[in-house]
Amino acid sequence: MKSVIMEQQKISISKQIKGFGYAFSGIEKFILSERNALIHLAATIIVFICAMIFGVTIGEGIALTVAVGLVWMAEMFNTCIEKAMNFISTEEHPEIAFIKDVSAGAVLVASATAFVIGLLIFIPKIL
Repeated sequence: MKSVIMEQQKISISKQIKGFGYAFSGIEKFILSERNALIHLAATIIVFICAMIFGVTIGEGIALTVAVGLVWMAEMFNTCIEKAMNFISTEEHPEIAFIKDVSAGAVLVASATAFVIGLLIFIPKIL
């Protein structure tokens, strides 16, 4: 009985490691193929350099990390949605346009929210 459980755990761990490999591959493909990903990468680096320079608190660091993470997630989901819609149809279709526009709007909302969080944290430190 114990060996069956151990074998299942080995298989499960192996699948988990393989899954992480797919996830990291997806992030790499996203960064290397999408122009907006490079913009987000540059912004992320700038935010974290500024965080070190201005000595943000733990709470501020958490807020910045969550904000940056949400922007990345929104952009990655937006890219997936756009590619899926383009795969479904390359023709102009109002429903596909709606889906793609709302998806892009989600990125804008996440980015604007992150920008405001950054202003709230960094402006008092700069002034």
